[in-house]
This record gives sequence, C-alpha cells and structure tokens, in this order.
Amino acid sequence: MGHREDLLDGAVRCLREKGYAHTTARDIVAVSRTNLGSIGYHYGSLSALLTAAVMKAIGDFGDQLASAASVDPAAPPLERFEQFWTRVIDSFGENRQIWLATFDVFGVGEREPAVRAALAQGLQDGRMLWATLFAGPGLDEETAYAIGSIHQALLSGVLVQWLIDPDRAPSARDLTRGVAAILG
Repeated sequence: MGHREDLLDGAVRCLREKGYAHTTARDIVAVSRTNLGSIGYHYGSLSALLTAAVMKAIGDFGDQLASAASVDPAAPPLERFEQFWTRVIDSFGENRQIWLATFDVFGVGEREPAVRAALAQGLQDGRMLWATLFAGPGLDEETAYAIGSIHQALLSGVLVQWLIDPDRAPSARDLTRGVAAILG
C-alpha cells in the first residue's frame, strides 16, 4: 500500500479507537507509519482525511449489512425483518465510534459541498441496498425508493436513540411489534 491508503486505514483505526473529535494528525501518522506532510499531500487536510475515513467505514458497514441480510428467506416477512434488525442493532455496539463519527461528518457536510454530495449519495445507495435486501431486485424505482427510505429512516432514528440511551433504545423485537401494530 502507498501512503494514501496507509493514512486512510490508520484514520479508520483511530476513529474506531478514539472517535472523530479525539483523533489527531499525529495519532494517524503514528498508526499508519507515515508523516504529517502526507496528510496534506494526499488529502489536503486532517478534516478531509477523517471524512474519507468515516465514509470508508460506513461503506464497510454497508458490506456487513449485506451479509447480515442473509436471513432465512423462507421466514415470514416480519420474522426476516426482526432477524435483520437484530443484527443491525448488534452492530451499533461493535462500531460505536464510527457511528458517532458520522454525526461529526454531517457538520462537515454543511460547510463542504463535496462531503455533502458524498453523504447524499451514500443515503441514496443505502436506500437501494435496503430495498434490494428486503424486497429483492427488480423493483420499480418508486417502490425501491419508498422501501429503502423507511429502512434508512429506521436506521438513522434507532441509531440516534441507541447512541444516546442504549438501555432504552428500541430492540429489533420492539420495531417488529411496532410495524405489526401499524399494519394491523
């Protein structure tokens, strides 16, 4: 790997260990065995590197979600829903610092149009991932968007609740009971 990749991997590691706000350029350089000048050369700034690291970590999480979707395809829809959301919620604890870092990146996105565009594309990609995972391929675009948007909203809302108060955040079972009650 070159310095660019070493820096990115080092930044992801630091995010996992220290979080966004407590990761310094020196931390990343120490972990990646590069030098301070490499950050500016390859990323322009520490903020840009940390943003790239959060986006990489979220992308990696998307890959984990795809594998988490390997629920029993013969199970009824609500049972598949609960199986999947159990895995998603479990991952919050495993990736807490990364998920917290996403909120820092949202603030960066407010000031940086390129970051905002990347976040917006990530949301759209997430919607399509959710739709495919839960309804399969071949959906029309409007239906895929609707299904994906509900799951994306659930992810964001449950994540915020879990980060703030994991003991009282909804479980996958709570979500499933709620959906079942809404559907009647």
